[in-house]
Amino acid sequence: MKTLSDISLSLILLVLLSPVLIVVSVLILTIDNKPIFFIQKRIGLNRREFSIIKFRTIENQAVTRLGRILRATGIDELPQLINILKQDMSFIGPRPLTRQDITRLGWDSPGHDIRWDVKPGITGMGQLTTICDADLTWSMDEFYVKNQSVLLDIRVTVKSLGMIFIGKKPFKKPNTG
Repeated sequence: MKTLSDISLSLILLVLLSPVLIVVSVLILTIDNKPIFFIQKRIGLNRREFSIIKFRTIENQAVTRLGRILRATGIDELPQLINILKQDMSFIGPRPLTRQDITRLGWDSPGHDIRWDVKPGITGMGQLTTICDADLTWSMDEFYVKNQSVLLDIRVTVKSLGMIFIGKKPFKKPNTG
C-alpha cells in the first residue's frame, strides 16, 4: 500500500509542481550554468545502489547563490520525486547514504543491516532534529524501521513540513514519536 501511495502522490506532485521544476531548471541554467541536476550513487533497500537526483546547488565545492535558497526551502530535493516514481525511494524513511558515508559512520556491520530493510526516504526521523550526531540518527532510523506505520509516516510528514514552513528551531530536541 505504501508503494502505491508513494507512486500516486509522486505523480500528482510532479504534475502540480512541474512549473516550479521548470522555473528552477531555467534559473539554474541562467544563473549557475550547467548541469541542472546533481546525480550521485546512494545505497537503498537491501543495500542496492541507485542514482539519487537533486537540483545542483554546489559549484567548485561552494554553495551557489541560487543553491542557498533551494537548500533553505528544500526545493533542491524535489527531483527525488523521480526516484520515488522509479521505486528507489519512498517519501518517508532513513535518508539514503553513499557507500563512503556508511563506512565513515561505521554502519557497514551486520548489526546495522536493519536500516536497509526499508526504502530510503526524502525525509525521515533522522531529519527531524538539527542535532548532528551519528548515534542519535542511527537510533531514530532504527526506531522508524521497527515501528513503521501510517500514523508514524503522517507524524514525520507533518513535522517535516513544519520545519519547512516555520523553521527548524521548534524541532531542535530529538523526538521518537
